[in-house]
Amino acid sequence: MGYPSKTILYLAGSQTFGGQRLLIPLRAMFANLVDRTSLCSKTELSDLVGPETPLPSDIFQLPRPKSESEIKEEWSRAGPRPRPLPPPPERRIYPHEKEGWYGWITETDKEPNPSPRDLRMQAHRLLWDALDYIISVEADAFFPGFNNDGSGWPDFSGLVMGQRLYERASSRTYRPDRKTIAALFDITRGNMYHPKHDWTLSVKEHLNKSLSEEGLIRQSLLSKPNSFLSHPLPECSCRISSLELTKQTEGKDGRVLYGD
Repeated sequence: MGYPSKTILYLAGSQTFGGQRLLIPLRAMFANLVDRTSLCSKTELSDLVGPETPLPSDIFQLPRPKSESEIKEEWSRAGPRPRPLPPPPERRIYPHEKEGWYGWITETDKEPNPSPRDLRMQAHRLLWDALDYIISVEADAFFPGFNNDGSGWPDFSGLVMGQRLYERASSRTYRPDRKTIAALFDITRGNMYHPKHDWTLSVKEHLNKSLSEEGLIRQSLLSKPNSFLSHPLPECSCRISSLELTKQTEGKDGRVLYGD
C-alpha cells in the first residue's frame, strides 16, 4: 500500500484469532504495531473499566480419586477372562484445559450458564471493543480485517466503515474484495515473503480501486442490504448545490448507489 515501515499501526479487536504467532510477519514489516495493551497502561485500562467488587477465586477442583474398593469392583465387572492388564493411571488434568468453551464441550451436551467471571470478561470485551471502535473511526486510514461474513448481523469492520463514510467520506477507508485478495495470496503461496514486482503492483491496484467509486459501489451492493449502518449512503449524506453534477449510478433495482 506504499506505507513506510515506520508507520504506526493499531490492531483493533478484543481477541486475535490464531494468537500473536500470526502477527510475527506483520511485526517484522511494521515495528510500530500496537494494540490497546501496549498503547494504554494497566492503570488507564482499569480506569476505563471502573471500580469492581472482587469475585471469589475460581479454584479448579480435580475429580475425586477412585478408592481401592471401586477399582476392584470395576475389575470384577470387566469382561470375561483372560483379561488384559489394567489400563495405566489417568493423565493429570490441568486447570487451563477447563477454561473456555472447550472445557465443557466434551463433558455435557448443553452449554452451562456463564459464571460471574465469564460475564465480567464479556463486559470488559465490550468496553475494549468500544475503545477500538473510537480509535478506528478517528484513524488516518482503516483496513478491515474481516467483514461481510454472510451471517446477516453487523460486524465491527462494517460499522467502522459506515461511521467513517458518514463522518468523513474522503477518509482513506479500504474496502478490499476478499475473493480477489485470496486469489492473489494463492498466486504467491510458494514465495510469500518475497513476491514478484508485478504481484505487488496488482495488490496495490486492487487496494487503490477499493478507495475509489468502485469500492463504494461494491460495498453498497454487498453490505447495505444486510446492515444499513455499514453503508449509510445516500440517505444520510448532505447534498449541496453544485455546478458540476455527478452522474448517478443505479443498481438493478433502480436504487441509487453513488452520485447526486
